[in-house]
Parts: sequence; structure tokens; C-alpha cells
Amino acid sequence: MQPFTVLESLGCALPAANVDTDQLIPARFMKEPRSVGYGQFLLYDVRHDEQGAPDPEFILHRAGANDAEVLVSRRNFGAGSSREAAVYALVDYGFRCVIAPSFGDIFASNSVNNGLLPAVVEEDDAERLLTALGDHPAEINVDLVEQRIRVAEVDVPFTVSPVWRTKLLNGWDDIDMTRQHEETITRFAKDYARKFSWASPQPPETNIISKG
Repeated sequence: MQPFTVLESLGCALPAANVDTDQLIPARFMKEPRSVGYGQFLLYDVRHDEQGAPDPEFILHRAGANDAEVLVSRRNFGAGSSREAAVYALVDYGFRCVIAPSFGDIFASNSVNNGLLPAVVEEDDAERLLTALGDHPAEINVDLVEQRIRVAEVDVPFTVSPVWRTKLLNGWDDIDMTRQHEETITRFAKDYARKFSWASPQPPETNIISKG
């Protein structure tokens, strides 16, 4: 994965609470292979009418939204089912960070595993960021090193799990995290095999029957 340190990009405001995974990608689109690009399905029913016509007033249809890499929303973002496709839709659209006061647990975990930062801010700070961004994509700075977010004059802190922060800063997945302890794991395995040799499977003895 691409390391995440400091992100200078455009941010979009999505002033809605409880944006669940079915809103992020409606279930009917999940039959499509990932190769088609799930970004086109992101928030599809929210930003289109019943006939499938795009709402020109929706933030993702504003000029510059295609270049936005940060989405700011309200509490309980990513609630609902555990579908990882919701994260795929955000990542395929181009987002690298979602900012909200709280996230669905599984959604947040899936986000980190796909290089998407779930940045947790206080509710008051989320409202300040939403106001600063307004109705059009605007410049935003997300600093994972200092754990701060800046939009114009607004400067707020955010939190993220220390383990997740390490993974994102280095672009590591779970296997990479485990490899950081390779020497300790190897040493433990050798000591264990020596102390409990009886527990290790042994090759069967070969019985040779001679014919006289």
C-alpha cells in the first residue's frame, strides 16, 4: 500500500450522520467484479434520482470533486453490514481519508487494510470542518504524523489507533506488521522445538521386509 504521511488535497463535505455501507454502495452493484471500478457506484442512490439522473447539486458532482481525496462527514460513518465493497467504492473513487466523529468498527478496520485513513474528530470539530469546506470541494491538509487536519483557518486534532497509524504511515498490511517481529518469532520457534521436541511430528519409520 502507499504510505500515508501528509496529504494535501481537496476535501468534500458530506453533512450526514449514519451513512451506512448500503448507502456507500448499494447491494445490487456488488455482483459486479472489482475490475469495473467501484468508484462509479459510490453513494449512487444518494446522488442520483429514481431514474438514475445525477443530482447536479450533490457534492460529488461539483467541479473538482473527481480530484478530492478527503471526505468529511458526521457520526457513525460506515455503519451497517460488514461489506468491504463500501471501502472499495471510496478507494476506487480516489478517497484516501474519511473524517468523522465515529465509524462502524468493521468499516474502520477494512479501511485501514485498504490504505484508507478513518480519522476520528470531536463532533464540534467535524462541524467546523464541514462549515469550512462548504458546498464545494476545498483545499484540506491531513497530517498523520502530527495527527492534525487543517482547512483554511480551522485546525483540529484527530485520533486513530496507534497500530493503524503505524500501518498507514509505512504502507504496511498485516503481514508486514508481523514481519517486524520476525527475529523474535524465529527465536521462539527454535526454543519451543528444542524444549518440546516430542510435540513435533516425526516421519514414519520405514519397515524393510527382506525376502529369503
